[in-house]
Amino acid sequence: MSSSAAQEVKNLTSTEGGSITLPDPVLTLGFLLYGKSNIAVVINSEIKLTEESFRNRVFWDKNTGLFTIIGLQRNDSGSYTVDSKTKGVLTSYRLTVYESVPQPGVNRSSVSAESCTLLCFVKKSEATTLSWYRGEEILNQSSTAASLPLTVHKHHFSSSYRCEAANPAEKKSLPVNFTAFCSEDISDRSTSESSRPTSWLFIIPMVVFLSVAVLLVIWMCFKKEGEKE
Repeated sequence: MSSSAAQEVKNLTSTEGGSITLPDPVLTLGFLLYGKSNIAVVINSEIKLTEESFRNRVFWDKNTGLFTIIGLQRNDSGSYTVDSKTKGVLTSYRLTVYESVPQPGVNRSSVSAESCTLLCFVKKSEATTLSWYRGEEILNQSSTAASLPLTVHKHHFSSSYRCEAANPAEKKSLPVNFTAFCSEDISDRSTSESSRPTSWLFIIPMVVFLSVAVLLVIWMCFKKEGEKE
């Protein structure tokens, strides 16, 4: 199975649970190797698997001659080589299997009369880059943080924004409506909050007045009883 043919290496990526098709055909005779181990052989247009860990996960298409690996796991990362025995080039693929990208979420961080700040976040962030987009323009990006802020002036709330989480194999995005997230009326909130101390100014005297009135009624009842005696 060894060969002195020239060899080229291509990089491939996928995610856990996903699949990958190696784009180099074996038509009638050839091998698929993982590292230095032969995991599948094609002889007379029939495939035979030689590695138990890849059983029911490696398939070969007679029509295209392509190998497909399904149900990928993190430990499937490594070097795969397709040797068709009919070409002068061995093609090796350096496969990296990543965790599936988590779905990003958005929380409101702060809001004022002039602007609003939202946080794009993911629950886990291994090899995940967070990005804020307005249309196709990147506004903010981080490959190390689990959350990423974006502050937008109220005049730009109506623009199209999205929060995106991505790794080299996959990306997931979430459309964000700043108007909906930041719809709280700051002036109303300020009025509401400032009115709270005022309401207490009315409640406390009323409680005191009622208490005094009750005591006065009780005192008058006792006084009348005393006069009768």
